[in-house]
Amino acid sequence: MPADRLATAPRSIPTPAPVMHVGKLFLALVLSCGLGARCAAESKSYIPPINPAATPAAVNLYDFLQDIQGRFTLSGQHNFVGKGSAFTEQLEALTGKSPVVWGSDFSFTIKGDDAMHFQHAGPANLPTIDAERVKRVMADRKAKGLVGPPPQDAFPRPEFLDITLAQARAKTIEEIKARHAKGHIITLMWHACFPTDGTPCRGESVWAEGHLPTDAQWDELMTDGSALNEAWKKSVDEVAGYLRELQEAGIPVLWRPYHEMNGEWFWWGHKKGAQGFKRLWIMMYDRFTRLQKLNNLIWVWDANAPRGVPGERGIPYEDCFPGAEYVDVLASDIYRNDYKPSHYDQLLALGKGKPVALGEVGELPSPEILQQQPRWTWFMSWGWILFLANEPDRIKAIYNSERVLTLDRITLDKDGRYSVR
Repeated sequence: MPADRLATAPRSIPTPAPVMHVGKLFLALVLSCGLGARCAAESKSYIPPINPAATPAAVNLYDFLQDIQGRFTLSGQHNFVGKGSAFTEQLEALTGKSPVVWGSDFSFTIKGDDAMHFQHAGPANLPTIDAERVKRVMADRKAKGLVGPPPQDAFPRPEFLDITLAQARAKTIEEIKARHAKGHIITLMWHACFPTDGTPCRGESVWAEGHLPTDAQWDELMTDGSALNEAWKKSVDEVAGYLRELQEAGIPVLWRPYHEMNGEWFWWGHKKGAQGFKRLWIMMYDRFTRLQKLNNLIWVWDANAPRGVPGERGIPYEDCFPGAEYVDVLASDIYRNDYKPSHYDQLLALGKGKPVALGEVGELPSPEILQQQPRWTWFMSWGWILFLANEPDRIKAIYNSERVLTLDRITLDKDGRYSVR
């Protein structure tokens, strides 16, 4: 889907300066306080956020990610929009520990007949799958010698919930405020409908595999003032309003929009080159920071690990990477236990020292993987797939690992600085 050129010349967008602030004095709880070691104050050089106007809370969070990289990995769990902390609470009940990173989605409301087909992404007006039922179904399949995920008809047909997208998002914002008050770090994403489709939309508006935007549509999207571009502005400005509410509440956000852009399943995916996905990313960054004045965001570029699944046409990370000057954290989504060293090494090379993370995972990384790939700063298991892809003992083992930080092992002081207990 690459566009060779725009119909009109693109606006000139200033590039954030990748400068270092050096000699910042901090209490090196992470760097000098290994397990049982004595703490000492020392100087450290931090890479600053790409947004020069980043709030102190955002700077503190970004510094903390740099403090722990190579030593610890934050645990995390995704929850569906409008449904509170359902999966985090189930994880807490299983392990007795709470994940540090709390994730959710601005999502969309869905219309159509096949609601179950999009249940994995948690559209706002669909119910949450009962994780206990998932486990019972999987146990029954295992007893029968069946492997792989269960078919859709293994679960009850879901009914649409009587909730609007605005109501679901408002509930999510309140839950974020409550979780942040407990010390959780917030990460948010957005399964966005194609701009002109609005919400509710059919799921195929988001998962556009087989009917991705044409080159002409992409050119129009990138052309300031066009009908498609104006529709895009309206859709992103709506989400910006919720992010501003979090900024006003002093809450920094690990913001990872347009994820898995190197795949071919989302409408924003599979666009190479300077005027491809890179342009869309910069366009959002420009609008959110310079027009909307959103300074509480840490920008997380989150690609899909090149899984090598037969028939899947992924493109290399670098073909859709907007450049380190436009990215704070480089992340990868890993399913099917595909923790290849090459995926990890490629992100490190692209990031030039910036933090890397596991934006979404199915199978949790094992302690051995985290030992071999130590610079993952957090992982976030995805919704009910946590219980589908991992046995309870595996989940407990990860959450009891010395390398994996849970909420009881971090502190947030009165000045908004994070540290490891």
